Amino acid sequence: MAAVLGFAAAGLAVLGFASIAGSMRGIRLRQRIGRRRDVHGAAAIRALARFGGAAARRAAPRDLERRIEAAGRPGGIEPRELMAAKLAGAVVVALPGVLFGAAAPGRLGLLIVCATPVAGFLAPDLWLARQAAARATAARRQLPELLELLRVTIDAGASLSAALAAVGDRADGPVAREWRAVGKEVALGVPLGEALTGMWRRLPLPEVRALVAALDRARRHGAPLSATLAGQARDARLSLRRRVQEDAARAGPKIQLVVALLLVPSVLLLVAAALASALLGSGGAPFP
Repeated sequence: MAAVLGFAAAGLAVLGFASIAGSMRGIRLRQRIGRRRDVHGAAAIRALARFGGAAARRAAPRDLERRIEAAGRPGGIEPRELMAAKLAGAVVVALPGVLFGAAAPGRLGLLIVCATPVAGFLAPDLWLARQAAARATAARRQLPELLELLRVTIDAGASLSAALAAVGDRADGPVAREWRAVGKEVALGVPLGEALTGMWRRLPLPEVRALVAALDRARRHGAPLSATLAGQARDARLSLRRRVQEDAARAGPKIQLVVALLLVPSVLLLVAAALASALLGSGGAPFP
């Protein structure tokens, strides 16, 4: 009895600490993912796409291209490849689902058989959404600093397109890559306004949309770009601070929930295991 309680307490404690560590690791991962590409995830998606190669010839949903661009097009993946990976994922996990469903009791087996193909089909969408969220977090953290660099470069006499290209070449990250792309497009003859609009489509954040609108107004009305960029940098810092505070406020209740549901019961089980061991050792007498 004492051993069972001890094992249960240890399991709850490990699960609780793993949940807290996983949340912290997820935050650090979202901060780092903007500086490096998810090579392994993209390779897995491509492997699934090759498995479902026949489905890659079918047309993908219209919004899939937009979601891939928002995620930074990891690994250069195309919408048809992702659609093929979704169908292949549903097929791949269907067989293990049937095996686990056959071993499960009652209606649980039918639920497992039906749910596993759906999970396999939606898994690439979940991966893509995580990539887009991590890219957005990295962009928000990088934007205020790059706006200040852009303002200094324009004050030094560079044009807006040249300044975007120069700052993008000196930095790395989602915002810097988009600014480099804008500079290259303008050098190839694309109008600056069209290039900036394309940047917002590839990085659909409210901060980026506000920046594009402010730059467009400044160019049309002849307003000084330096003051516009200074205001955008200030707004970006305030937005970043607000989001950090919101993330911290959401993390507190999650940690409290883990402590209440996992760590506290594990401590109580350890106390119960110690009492059970003492009672069994004394022959069932409550007191000596």
